[in-house]
Amino acid sequence: MLTDKAWRSEAILRLFLSVVVCGFLGALAIAAVKAARFDLADKRVSFILLASGAAVFATGALVLLRKPWELARFTRSFAMLLVCIYVGLTLGSFAINLTAKFTGGSDVLLMAIRVLSFQGATLFLIHRFLADHGTNWTQGFGLGRNAGMAALYGFLVAATFLPIGWLVQMGSFKVLTLLQQTPEAQPAVQALKESVMWHDRAMLALVAILLAPLAEEMLFRGILYPAIKQAGYPKLALWITSVAFAAVHGHAPSFLSLLFLALLLVWIYEHTQNLLAPIMAHACFNAFNFLSGIFGEQLNAAYQQLFNRS
Repeated sequence: MLTDKAWRSEAILRLFLSVVVCGFLGALAIAAVKAARFDLADKRVSFILLASGAAVFATGALVLLRKPWELARFTRSFAMLLVCIYVGLTLGSFAINLTAKFTGGSDVLLMAIRVLSFQGATLFLIHRFLADHGTNWTQGFGLGRNAGMAALYGFLVAATFLPIGWLVQMGSFKVLTLLQQTPEAQPAVQALKESVMWHDRAMLALVAILLAPLAEEMLFRGILYPAIKQAGYPKLALWITSVAFAAVHGHAPSFLSLLFLALLLVWIYEHTQNLLAPIMAHACFNAFNFLSGIFGEQLNAAYQQLFNRS
């Protein structure tokens, strides 16, 4: 058993819906930044009204998701929640669509908004989730079980998988190119390439190496995976969480490599019974990619120069 706690289905549903709503509010905030940067002309008033209405209904949904649903009030509360989510998403989609033509979505400010609305919100919501179950981070995710060995396993898995992941991603890029598709870099990678200030890169490093591994591992491997497995569907738990992990990054060329990584992360979690192992593997994998994004061109130039001399 990966955790001694049986996560309540109702609490998991509230957690995931809250994460989705927070992510939507982040997308709405990004649209607001774009609206402030660019000229919407006669559509500015429409954007303000649509975005404001969407924010109000989304906030209402978060309020309804805050407390456990009481059986006596379930129908009423759930109906109000559906209305808030539906109206909020509808208004928000129209507002976001008004700024969709404006580019520049990979700079550090917009990246920070994405992080706070997804990884940041996820960590906060998981903290409340654990408190509602009467446990903490260490007990809920086995973080105190052979921590040193779990961290070592995580590092070794990341180091072993890294070249495989790069090869799979390169293959995906080539396939898309053959299909006359133009593969785009992930927003985080693009933001790293465009950032030149040390504090921007420090913020991106904090996100990639610390916040993202913590939030994503706790959400997918720490909560969703054991919940589905304890319900009697271990194979379904493996594939649902792995596919969801790869898909949530929203980058087609990286899908297969992230899927393979997710399968390895589940395996190492099962092997160590400690979520620190997949967190460490995820963090090391991101750290390797982060350093490659900064020094990749210099290393490639040095390699080419050495190869030409020989």
